[in-house]
Amino acid sequence: MTIYDTIGGAPAVAAAVDDFYVRVTSDPELAGYFEGTDMRKLKSHQRTFIAAAIGGPEKYVGKSMAQAHARLNIVPSHFDLVVGHLVDTLASLGVPEHVIGQIGATLAPLKDEIAPGPSTQAG
Repeated sequence: MTIYDTIGGAPAVAAAVDDFYVRVTSDPELAGYFEGTDMRKLKSHQRTFIAAAIGGPEKYVGKSMAQAHARLNIVPSHFDLVVGHLVDTLASLGVPEHVIGQIGATLAPLKDEIAPGPSTQAG
């Protein structure tokens, strides 16, 4: 059984993505990254990406993580804030801690692509 199946499949991923974006767009340190963003499109991409990353049937065919985030100049501390919001989201939805750890292990290697180092901050 995949992580995707364990957490409840597409409905669980959709709920997690919706709650996650409420959290990150409400965070004053992160909100600037989302100004002018088509959130419907972003959420759709995120649902597909997360589902594919955790063993769902979806295939992510979008830009690489480095390409998708390059123009944002994300700093490592902001990446860490985003991860914290994801962990809080998953915990609030009842995802077991060991599964959250598995998801984190799957996504953690993306930090160097998404937030390659010190740069300008959002907003």
